[in-house]
Amino acid sequence: MLARRIIPCLDIKDGRVVKGTSFVGLRDAGDPLELAQRYNEQSADELVFLDITASKENRGTTIELATRLARELFIPFTIGGGISSLEDMHSLVTAGADKVSVNSSAIRNPNLISEGAKRFGSQCIVVAIDARKRDQNSQKQDTKDKISKWEVFSHGGSLATGLDAVAWAGEMEARGAGEILLTSMDADGHQDGFELDLTAAISGKLNIPVIASGGGGTFEHFRDALTIGKADAVLAASVFHYGKYTVSEVKEYLSQNNIPIRKV
Repeated sequence: MLARRIIPCLDIKDGRVVKGTSFVGLRDAGDPLELAQRYNEQSADELVFLDITASKENRGTTIELATRLARELFIPFTIGGGISSLEDMHSLVTAGADKVSVNSSAIRNPNLISEGAKRFGSQCIVVAIDARKRDQNSQKQDTKDKISKWEVFSHGGSLATGLDAVAWAGEMEARGAGEILLTSMDADGHQDGFELDLTAAISGKLNIPVIASGGGGTFEHFRDALTIGKADAVLAASVFHYGKYTVSEVKEYLSQNNIPIRKV
């Protein structure tokens, strides 16, 4: 069995790391590079940096950040936010990013994922999916099509797309995505546990890795995401940024519970 990964996520706004609850109520969490170096020392397997307002503000992700990170970090990192073209992908990879994460632009132009995978390789292309539980009462009861319980949102979780989260993940895999970064908007920042049904539904459908995101608050939550949710990796922010746990402590717990992890 492949080793499971623990990945801190750093949401970037105006050059600072921020964290909110269900994508709102943002508060400052520190300097991106300082936090990245801390997680490097704590044996994080990878890091994810997301410029969370780039799409809403119709601008690209800063190349300067990718360059600084590549110069200072010795672990793989993914960067996303506002990536809308092959040129954007090329600029970030050239600056040193190991992977690029695409969300809103994939919804607007699914061919971007196909083209990106062909040019840079599937291993470089991460599709981020922000999903929220549908209002079951609002669904047409007489529909012949089975609609899953989760809808995809774009532009930092601000726009409903009408897309079925499970079906969308399947399409992104078919188009060449190498990984899915799956965030439950309902669970995000609450530290009450990952959305296991959503994670399991998508992990069970795909043959590519799924990163579970949103809701990590206890050691058991991480374990459950990897076992019940069948995720290949777990991403978290609040518990790490504000010092509730270190990455090393989470990995030690998982190892003691017979979940394969990379060395601490």
